[in-house]
Amino acid sequence: MHLAPLKSLSEKTAPYSTIYLEARSPAEDADHQVRLRWDDLRRRLADQGAPEAALEAMQQALLGDGEDLTEVQTDGRVLVADAETVLLDEAWDAALGAGDAAHVSPVPELGAYVRERATSARLLVVVVDQEQATVRRTLVSEGLHADAEAEVDVEGPGRGSVHKPREGAYSHLEIQRRADEVVKQNARGIAERVDRLARRWKPDAVVLAGGIQGRTALSDELPTALTEITHIAEHGGTDDAGAEEALEQDLREIVAGISAEDAQDWTGKFEEAKARNHVAEGVDAVRLAAEMGAVDTLLLTRDGVVDGEGAVLAACARIDADAAVAEKELPGGIAAILRFEAPDEVASA
Repeated sequence: MHLAPLKSLSEKTAPYSTIYLEARSPAEDADHQVRLRWDDLRRRLADQGAPEAALEAMQQALLGDGEDLTEVQTDGRVLVADAETVLLDEAWDAALGAGDAAHVSPVPELGAYVRERATSARLLVVVVDQEQATVRRTLVSEGLHADAEAEVDVEGPGRGSVHKPREGAYSHLEIQRRADEVVKQNARGIAERVDRLARRWKPDAVVLAGGIQGRTALSDELPTALTEITHIAEHGGTDDAGAEEALEQDLREIVAGISAEDAQDWTGKFEEAKARNHVAEGVDAVRLAAEMGAVDTLLLTRDGVVDGEGAVLAACARIDADAAVAEKELPGGIAAILRFEAPDEVASA
């Protein structure tokens, strides 16, 4: 995850108020639940010294006109405000049971937010049959919900029927051959469109869903660069709510696998960098390295926010560093891969 977009958040007027409202199952009394949860968060922020202007701004951003807060309940929220203005307002779909949180501090407390984004994946989801496809650009967080950002319907260019006869006479075999050719033409046309969309959208992975015949035909026509990042969703589609839910479950499982592989890769990269003395370990060392402009990639453990992590994230954002989640436990709960050999001051911090 690139931290540069967070840079401006820590350049405003402190103190910063940060809240996490966990996503919960929709309910008939969602409006009432959200209001009660906000009242609790507001009291916690006020007790920590949050300015009244910040509280009012966050309340307006969270509750709005108050007509329907079901979306807030089901999607969750992460909000950051400076002394008087909301700076960040995004869906926050942390694992159920994480609980709501409130912080008032000299910098935004975005460790949990960064972990979620670092374990997310941009997917190009292609729900295909033998004639056409629906292509979606979808952001999925590990174990969380799928957020469809864009959708395109693609018609295959093939002319003729894709349906094959059951009999085995020569004329029927000829019809079957023509049907196979139409399927192939459709798949080739859809693959070309998917390739163009992938070049523009730059997904982390391509996911093929829908009927087996359509998926197989399309997979055979995709360029190598896409087949190398292609995954199969065995269940669901776009036919109805049940199919959509089954597809989302497959997408979550695919992203969980991608996230686990990425975490393992970053662990390996950390060990390689450590052998070259290109790492910093622990809050103090990583913050000092960031202040020297040395941090290339900030590494966080999967679970648990470390004290002082907010300041480290702010320092790393100021130098356009990246952030990732490592598979192994890190010394001090936080570490960094450096752009150059660690100075003595960092090593001794």
